[in-house]
Amino acid sequence: MRARGRGWWHTGLGVVFTALMLFPVYWMINVSFTRDQDMRRSPPNWFPVNGTLEGYREVLGRQLPYLATSMVVGLGTVALTLVVSAPAAYSLARLRPRGGGVLSFLLLVAQMIPGVIMAMGFYAIYLSTGVLNTVPGLILADSTLAVPFAVLIFTTFMSGIPQELTQAARVDGAGALRTFWSVVLPVSRNAVITVSLFAFLWAWSDFVFASTLDQGGDHQPITLGIYHYIGNNNQQWNAIMATAVIASIPATVLLVLAQRYVAAGVTAGAVKD
Repeated sequence: MRARGRGWWHTGLGVVFTALMLFPVYWMINVSFTRDQDMRRSPPNWFPVNGTLEGYREVLGRQLPYLATSMVVGLGTVALTLVVSAPAAYSLARLRPRGGGVLSFLLLVAQMIPGVIMAMGFYAIYLSTGVLNTVPGLILADSTLAVPFAVLIFTTFMSGIPQELTQAARVDGAGALRTFWSVVLPVSRNAVITVSLFAFLWAWSDFVFASTLDQGGDHQPITLGIYHYIGNNNQQWNAIMATAVIASIPATVLLVLAQRYVAAGVTAGAVKD
């Protein structure tokens, strides 16, 4: 009986903390449906009694180009991250090159470098090479955040693949590249989904690189779209919150759909037989 009471207490405490953490999300959705004149009420309406879609119409009219750019940058970052990190991790995990341990340590160090420092370095390089204010330049910059993490995830996962699979491929005459493409990569599905999700989320939510490297470009991501929207002394809070809601949907959907693959990909290799 005491154990059951303690379980209910833990559950109630978890519900309270979850509600506190999710309240800003609820308030964002509430304000996105609230009319401008109702926002000045005191106390405010806890529910959009006289709801309006004015904010969402404003989003569809002004923010769609920003959303399209963010989608291109996110998918491009995922593709570049996978192309670079998967073969690199396969080499570290299965081919055991010289200096592999040093390279793994450098990847850990790379994750500790603040993004603003990297942004300044990229700005100097892009300015001299003419890549500033371009979508490919933003994809390359965002990939530098995702690749070190991706290599570590892939390396851990591929190290746990049974040797019998790769040895059977070699017996059948497959080389290192064919073994990687036909055997190792299909087995690493959970790691691929995990890396793709995190790479997309980093690119989708990036503001430091976007504000530094793409401030004056013709195609800007949604983070800059929201920033410009607020920075113009805009008082249409329902439109601002509607933009935030729309920008949150892709990340939320991806997290819900891929959560079990992410759990399997992140914990792979954590327990050894």
